[in-house]
Amino acid sequence: MTTPLARATKILRQSWQGMFLALLPIASAEVVRVEIAQRVTIGASGYEKISGTLHFAVDPADPRNAIVADLSLAPVNVAGRVEFSSDFFLTRPLDPSRSNGSVLVEVPNRGSRSGLRVFNRGGRADPETEADMGDGFLFRHGFTMMSVGWEFDAPKSSGAMRIKVPVATEQGKPIRGIVRASISVSSRVNTFTVTDLSEYAPSDSRGLDSRLTVRASASKPGGQEIPRDRWRLEGNKVTLDGGFAPSRIYDLSYQAMHPPIAGLGFAAVRDAVAWLKHAGDSPAPVRHALSFGSSQSGRFLRTFVYLGFNTDERDRMVFDGVLAHVAGAARLDLNRRWSTPREQAMYNAAGFPFADTRQLDPISGLQDGMLENPRVTRRPKMFYTNSAAEYWGGGRVGALAYTDPTGTRDIPLPDDVRLYVFAGTQHGPAAFPPPADAVVEAYGSPVSYWPGLRALLLALHRWVRDGAPPPPSAYPTLRNGVLVPVSKVVFPTFPGVKAPLRIDGGVRVPNPLYPDGAGAGAALPLLVPQVDRDGNDIAGIRALEVAVPLATYTGWCLGASPSPDSDQLVPLRGTWIPFAATAAARKDRGDPRPSIEERYASRQAYLARTQVEVESLVKRGYALPEDREWMQRRAAELWDWTLAQR
Repeated sequence: MTTPLARATKILRQSWQGMFLALLPIASAEVVRVEIAQRVTIGASGYEKISGTLHFAVDPADPRNAIVADLSLAPVNVAGRVEFSSDFFLTRPLDPSRSNGSVLVEVPNRGSRSGLRVFNRGGRADPETEADMGDGFLFRHGFTMMSVGWEFDAPKSSGAMRIKVPVATEQGKPIRGIVRASISVSSRVNTFTVTDLSEYAPSDSRGLDSRLTVRASASKPGGQEIPRDRWRLEGNKVTLDGGFAPSRIYDLSYQAMHPPIAGLGFAAVRDAVAWLKHAGDSPAPVRHALSFGSSQSGRFLRTFVYLGFNTDERDRMVFDGVLAHVAGAARLDLNRRWSTPREQAMYNAAGFPFADTRQLDPISGLQDGMLENPRVTRRPKMFYTNSAAEYWGGGRVGALAYTDPTGTRDIPLPDDVRLYVFAGTQHGPAAFPPPADAVVEAYGSPVSYWPGLRALLLALHRWVRDGAPPPPSAYPTLRNGVLVPVSKVVFPTFPGVKAPLRIDGGVRVPNPLYPDGAGAGAALPLLVPQVDRDGNDIAGIRALEVAVPLATYTGWCLGASPSPDSDQLVPLRGTWIPFAATAAARKDRGDPRPSIEERYASRQAYLARTQVEVESLVKRGYALPEDREWMQRRAAELWDWTLAQR
């Protein structure tokens, strides 16, 4: 058992190790102070981790900061600067010669870090031993890693990374306004905790501004108001008489006070990277900065670049390369008053502009582009990686990232942009093997894009560092006939399975930079990947599971619908529909897809096919030689499990 004295001694030792960093004057004016809470060597790995708090002070009059919503309403210090602070976490090689010269900045997702687990294929977010570092991929390749808290509403849990920002006031008086969030449940419950509004306490929970409405579809706004005497609001908990029903969407709104200046989250990431790259007291000097964000964090990165934060206050490049993963054509709700960045943003994430190239929007009459706008003066090299789910649902409308706003014409990608779509994948790969109590209809898509992400990260690094051309983009296009309106998907017909061909893309969300919202509320065109005779996506990076299939893998999953005429999708999920083992079994159930025995003469023949595909992926740069063995082992396990179930 660790005694209080031992704990105190450890804290003092860690504090002493980092004291030089905390007390020295900071060379970067935006990072004004660093507090070190922990500085520890990770086993015998040759790496150490440093964690603590970064303190910032920004000039609200600086044009680079003027984009931050409500910054002019923030309190300032005696120097006229706005102060705020963020958690930070850093891992670095102790021997500078082991560094590859780049920091990989992982943007936390709702306060959580997963980059080590994603790229190191296992391990812990906060490693203490070598065993906690997974297979050591990132460290083997010499990356420094850093994360910075940017989200004011991240969960207040152990290890969650947060930012502390001031609230806006008008002439010293508190600001009031309406906050909103949506509620959906998978099973009937009477009380629901609205975590999206966890930082917004109701100023008058029984006031006339408190409303609860219900609608049948997540993709359509509006709804029917629920009488006020049927529900109660206590903090951010809502209780509804009779309970919340599955397959319905409930929208809650109420009055709150003290809006946080949430857009400072972008400034925190910007200035932390500038500190690491340029400050004389940087704990890990690096030449280049790459960033990785997944889902919510991928949307953060798209918004970060769009708003101009990739240029720091001294007109320097922040991120040299960006890997925005599973963000589709969406952005993040952070830089506005009463923002709710924690929300899942189902059908509430995409607004004009969608593409990097400047486009004329026929609906709003505006011209704008994610990378082609006056704020973006330092363009990073961009990698966008998406699953098939970013096309099928959730308001991410992935195809609009490279078509015109009407979805009728392909837009060429800029020279500094690459786009990769992982065929047949869901937002995050489902567990393999599936839980023992799962039924076939509930299998999520286990197609793994992790080998592809590892290869692409190194490709982005080489592109930034050496100018080496990355692998060619791989995604479905209109011109090749493999990107089609959802109603045109030719999905095989067999008992118990139907494709959701009646869904829509939802509507545009407001762009807060424009008074009219840039066409907010207009219907979004929904374009999705076309499929082959098995129902598997034709275009994109086809991992082993899809290229040498034992099943159909989709980027959509149908859930319980409120009516037989409606297609309701399970958010961000895919579906795994195994083939029949034999021709006889296939015929018995009326399955048009050839059976496993009709495709492969034996297990050995199947594995020979997968080996050829592994070599093809490696040759094209979509997988690494060091991952050959893992992919082949995965293929063998998939065969054994699938045949055992049939």
